[in-house]
Amino acid sequence: MMSGGYTSIDNQKVSGSVPAVSDLDRVTIKFSDSDLQTFPPSDAQGKISGGTQPPRDADDTFSRPGGGADEPQGSGGWFRAFTVAAYKPYFDVNTSDVLDRLKESLFPFRGTFTEKTATNPDLYGPFWICTTLIFVAASIGTFVTYIAHKLKKKEWDYDINLVTWSAGLFYGYVTMVPLALYVILKYFSAPSGLVQLFCLYGYSLFVFIPALCLSVVPLEIFRWVIAGVAGFMSATFVALNLKAHIKSAGERWFLIVASIFLLQLALSVVLKFYLFTVTV
Repeated sequence: MMSGGYTSIDNQKVSGSVPAVSDLDRVTIKFSDSDLQTFPPSDAQGKISGGTQPPRDADDTFSRPGGGADEPQGSGGWFRAFTVAAYKPYFDVNTSDVLDRLKESLFPFRGTFTEKTATNPDLYGPFWICTTLIFVAASIGTFVTYIAHKLKKKEWDYDINLVTWSAGLFYGYVTMVPLALYVILKYFSAPSGLVQLFCLYGYSLFVFIPALCLSVVPLEIFRWVIAGVAGFMSATFVALNLKAHIKSAGERWFLIVASIFLLQLALSVVLKFYLFTVTV
């Protein structure tokens, strides 16, 4: 049925109406071939493709993983040196590792310490060795001085400077000497790992812990012997472990090794005068 240019659909449950379409001439539309670029299939494997990737120069600010404002940007850079994660690998040692390295430091003529710790140098052992040395030096020194004053019936006063002096000596030595040696070896084109040097010098001081404990014996000649033996063992331990590496520095390697040996002996002399000597 036609009414007002519209066609009504009868016998259909359809609401509304549609405009009538007149019988017009058919128009043929031809599509020309497109020059659109054909993209090759993705190399993604599996049932689900990896999806499209942004161009390399695109801004990836919003595609980065979310993080707090305190997180350092990037995985490297100088900012990483101020994070705990940067030093965590150097404290990742167990009790057996530390004990083996302590035993190695008591046998200085082996010269295999750097080889055994090359892949996993630690700062845990050096830190606690220096801290123990400070405690032992202060307590043993105070005890020996107290006994000496009591035997001569003289008044005794506690010297707090013994703690601060010991802390400055041991922490300063195990930090500044490896830093200086690191710069020198780099200058002579024989660079060594800085953490490796910290580890070596830290464990080289372990022998002074039993030496300080033996200094309670009230015999001056015995204290000189103890200080000398401990200094010789410590100096030999450092020199022999660095000898093979420093040989690559050229003809001056012997001078460098001799300086390292003498510097370690000088430390034992300083300890003898300030910690192994009791004055009343």
